[in-house]
Amino acid sequence: MAGKDDDVKVLGVVVSPFAIRVRIALNIKGVSYEYVEEDIFNKSELLLTSNPVHKKVPVLIHGGKPISESLVIVQYVDEVWAAAPSVLPADPYDRAVARFWAAYVDNNMFPGMAGVLFAATEEERAAKAEETLAALAQLEKAFAECAGGKAFFGGDTIGYVDLALGSNLHWFEALRRLFGVALLDAGKTPLLAAWAERFVEAEAAKGVVPDAAVAVELGKKLQARAAAASTAA
Repeated sequence: MAGKDDDVKVLGVVVSPFAIRVRIALNIKGVSYEYVEEDIFNKSELLLTSNPVHKKVPVLIHGGKPISESLVIVQYVDEVWAAAPSVLPADPYDRAVARFWAAYVDNNMFPGMAGVLFAATEEERAAKAEETLAALAQLEKAFAECAGGKAFFGGDTIGYVDLALGSNLHWFEALRRLFGVALLDAGKTPLLAAWAERFVEAEAAKGVVPDAAVAVELGKKLQARAAAASTAA
């Protein structure tokens, strides 16, 4: 196994929620790493060879060995750099709960959010927004249960579920700017709205969570490409 002090490199895209959660996890652990920005429209040979199955970011390269899939990487980081603060809870049940809600973010919340961006009609966009809002309502309840009155899902510090959800915050604001769709609404999910402010102000997140304007610009490009592909088909 690679030593803890071996070179650490992250292949990512600045607005990718999946890359952002990895970078924040490394920051939480105090791990120095080289960040390599990828072009999603022109992927590097390093990315393609490091993640030959999915050919996507993020990839963590530790001591020359690549690891793919963001939540897998976060767990790896938590295990290799095991000193506190921990990202996953110590208790096995609490760890299972955290894994459940992190998977819920990716499997239930994220597809609806992405659907808002790529919707072909306003009706479809509204349906995807409702899907996302329903998922966030569940996460509001989860926060109340997991946080126990503390600042984050992970308690006093950012944890596994915080990373999963918080890495999407710039896209919530980008979608509001692009389409007027308010997904994180203080009136509907007040606990998450307050949590989001704390998340972006956390030291580990500063300089990693990008301004929504960057996501807006990429969103426009992705929309244009999707529209062109649909017309060509």
